[in-house]
Amino acid sequence: MWASLRNIGRNAESGGYRRYAWTGADADCRLWFRMQAEARGLFLETDRNGNQWAWLGDPLAGDAVVTGSHLDSVPDGGAFDGPLGVVSSFAALDELRCRGAEFTRPLAITNFGDEEGARFGLACVGSRLAAGQLTTEAAHRLRDGDGVTLPRAMEAAGYDPDAIGPDPERLARIGAFVELHVEQGRALDLTGDPVGIASAIWPHGRWRFDFRGEANHAGTTRLVDRRDPMLTYAETVLAARREAELTGALATFGKIAVEPNGVNAIPSLVRGWLDSRAADQDTLDTVVAAIEAAARDHAEQAGIDLDVVRESFTPVVEFQHALRDELGALLKGSAIRDTGRDVPVLGTGAGHDAGILSASVPTAMLFVRNPTGISHSPAEYAAEDDCVAGVIALADVLEGLACR
Repeated sequence: MWASLRNIGRNAESGGYRRYAWTGADADCRLWFRMQAEARGLFLETDRNGNQWAWLGDPLAGDAVVTGSHLDSVPDGGAFDGPLGVVSSFAALDELRCRGAEFTRPLAITNFGDEEGARFGLACVGSRLAAGQLTTEAAHRLRDGDGVTLPRAMEAAGYDPDAIGPDPERLARIGAFVELHVEQGRALDLTGDPVGIASAIWPHGRWRFDFRGEANHAGTTRLVDRRDPMLTYAETVLAARREAELTGALATFGKIAVEPNGVNAIPSLVRGWLDSRAADQDTLDTVVAAIEAAARDHAEQAGIDLDVVRESFTPVVEFQHALRDELGALLKGSAIRDTGRDVPVLGTGAGHDAGILSASVPTAMLFVRNPTGISHSPAEYAAEDDCVAGVIALADVLEGLACR
């Protein structure tokens, strides 16, 4: 499966992946998912929001056990974030069939659309729409960097944008959702465990900072006469780092747009996007407020106009304790455990479809060890033995939840 997926959307220069929503690479990933489902005799359907579901058993029966993740990527992302969960789900089903497991509940494997938000700037679009956390109107307003709207992109890919929206009937048929994901950090590497269980997802959001100054000639305008928004933006980036260190939070300016974007021109507009995350809501509010206050102070001193817009926000997600504890009990006697210790439970600062669905259905997550902690990069990596351990762990969990 890895071999057949490896080259889809891969950039030859960076070695990373560019699998953006409703593009050719996305279509190829969806075809790959279809082929894996058909090879296993699963019933495939695509819901109104473009999410794919491969069913074993009756989709309408209710109380289904669902697993899976996503196949899209961030710009020049790694091979494991998302795809590891989808590949492992198919592999776990293969493992259960080899064991002769008898399913007593329907099982589905999913590929959620546009999880990373790389094209339209909003993460987890497919699951947000299904869960009613993104309105149809708001989704229709989403645009990519070239000004292409989400409806236009969906139409070009052969999907109906007028059909998108909440899907409560489908979610009501799910009894449990378990997502396997490569760890985006080094907690498991430090404990020496191949697999862990998620406790919670930190609250996190994205804020857009628009710094507006005055365009002018870079070679003729005196420094004292300039209204250069790039300087204020730079001060804000440094302030974000300082405030994050003071509060124990995370704050990152990782995307920027400049107008007129000329080498010999002072910018008229610098637009930067802040990603911030923290272990609790109060800390997140504190760090973002401090970054905005610093930005406004620097902007006022430099004669720069500033607008700050919160583009997305996800509150803290505590995965259902009963399901989380059940996973721990199922894995305590698993073949992946050879130490006699419980499977570690750890939090994460990264958002996931499981976090979005947690408000509607019982959800849980498994993490597979990442020895470097690097993610959202071509250097993202998980050892084959650990990936196999993840498959065995997921199979054990699915057997405990959905089989005799």
